Amino acid sequence: MSFLDKLKAGLRRLMAGRHGADEFSLALLIAGLVLSIVGSLTRLGLLGLVSMVLFIYAMFRMFSRDHQKRYAENQKYLSVMHGSSGSVRQFFVRLKNIRKYKYFKCPECHSRLRLPRKVGEVTVTCGKCHHAFKQKA
Repeated sequence: MSFLDKLKAGLRRLMAGRHGADEFSLALLIAGLVLSIVGSLTRLGLLGLVSMVLFIYAMFRMFSRDHQKRYAENQKYLSVMHGSSGSVRQFFVRLKNIRKYKYFKCPECHSRLRLPRKVGEVTVTCGKCHHAFKQKA
């Protein structure tokens, strides 16, 4: 058995029954890394301290044996980041396509709709509530 195989087996034994890395832990590590870099560039000791707290909390979550609490924390993080409607992701998609499409809301149900730019004034029917109205694009 080589050294790397022994190391791998030791790490498996160490992590047996532990929660491990999930999206929230990885986000904490990335945030800690960014704050650490910014803190070292701006010479702000407080950012370095905050980054260390984030690193310690991420390691605590990874080595924790309480799967239910860590799973609940991760689900809460995912619901905040992605949301039920994915509004943050949709915002960036709209921002990327702002030259191709005009985005607007239905006056009845307020669902988000889009039209290709430079088509003039057209009658739009909302796919959700089937309300027809005129919209200029």
